[in-house]
Amino acid sequence: MIKSLPPGVFYVACALSGASLMMAACSTGNSGGTAGTPFGGVGGATDGGAGTSGAGGGAGTAGTTGVGGGINLDGAASDGPVTDATACANESAEATLVKKPVDILFVIDNSCSMRNEIGQVEANISTNFANIIEASGVDYRVIMLSRHRTGSGIDICVEAPLSGIPAGGCASPPGAPVNGPRYFHYDQFINSHDTLCVTLDTFSSPDPHGFAPTGWQGWLREEAFKVIVPITDDGVRCDSFDDGDNVGGGTTVAGQFDTALLGLSPAQFGTAAERNYQWYSIVALQDFNPTGNGGQPTTDAWPPTDPVTSDRCTPGSAGPGTGYQGLSVLTGGLRYPTCWADRPGGTFDVIFQKIAEGVIAGAQVACEFDVPEPPMGEEIDFETVKVEYTPSDGSPAQTFDPVPDVTQCAPGKFYIENEQKIFLCPDTCTTVQADDAAKIGILFGCKTGPAQ
Repeated sequence: MIKSLPPGVFYVACALSGASLMMAACSTGNSGGTAGTPFGGVGGATDGGAGTSGAGGGAGTAGTTGVGGGINLDGAASDGPVTDATACANESAEATLVKKPVDILFVIDNSCSMRNEIGQVEANISTNFANIIEASGVDYRVIMLSRHRTGSGIDICVEAPLSGIPAGGCASPPGAPVNGPRYFHYDQFINSHDTLCVTLDTFSSPDPHGFAPTGWQGWLREEAFKVIVPITDDGVRCDSFDDGDNVGGGTTVAGQFDTALLGLSPAQFGTAAERNYQWYSIVALQDFNPTGNGGQPTTDAWPPTDPVTSDRCTPGSAGPGTGYQGLSVLTGGLRYPTCWADRPGGTFDVIFQKIAEGVIAGAQVACEFDVPEPPMGEEIDFETVKVEYTPSDGSPAQTFDPVPDVTQCAPGKFYIENEQKIFLCPDTCTTVQADDAAKIGILFGCKTGPAQ
């Protein structure tokens, strides 16, 4: 930054990517010039005498002030003057596409009929779930909401590598969960029909061990996408929620719970227009029988495009969990039968592998970027900011234009909050998330004006 310039002097400065800071200055001169150097400078005479050789591009005449020729930035004779339209033009910064982290909440029914299901969770949560996500590079957390086992009951005990309990430690489990860097256990007993109510009630209530003084919300990250996985062999009947084990009741309960969950924290769970969570159900619904399979059960999941069903699996179904199913349909999650755990040789390995794959797929790139730092001594002109999207398939780059705020969003648009964050509009975000190998560039110009 230049300070205390001589009277009548101003400057226009710009730092272009990879180039040196350029400066041009001009002023009235005190002596005339009959011949000037090719570029820049000022020639003239103020005393009415014949001018001497000056640095100006024009010849000074007696008794007048001669002003020099054009401003030059790089020594090329064809250069014109720097203006507000050209100063700091085409500055750019590459935005890094990073996948959003994921917080996964397991909510497990502790009723007596859940012994086999809990055994399968313990057998698979580290190997066929956490290890698969770990290998993908996704930043994840597992939050367990269920009663921690301290004896030989049907409560749950999770060992290393996910939790801090060493391998084999659940044979004589400690009196409290041992959390790890990615595992957080909220110790709470859950009855057959209570999963939804307990999920809401414990969100901001302290756990019995003091690990979560503000409830399990304290383990959530606002920037993370949420995946919620209830595991129960019964329906919903608690407080004002009652799915009645039928399709209509399930759809109603799903809407009621969704409203309540979003109301707890829009920052964590999103809004009805843009949810930040997905619901995977492991409940006692009928096995998925795809068309053309002769009605034979498969290990496939129920897709969210298929409606809620009131048909139950066997053995071990107390209720089809239509309310949980409704939430999977609402949020685009998958559904699996708990009965797999109650059949001879039954296992949850495929369920946990598929959910892990779903979590990885759901960890889409974030659609927000920091506003880049301008060149030293410069200030971004936010009216010039553009976002350039270069698809990974080699097709032509696209330029996204700004709108004032999120309420005016449209495809191919973005908005800037507090001159700090760039947010892609929802439809624009969908385009970018479908191509997580794409490149994003932030283009901008700088403000110009007198030195301070």
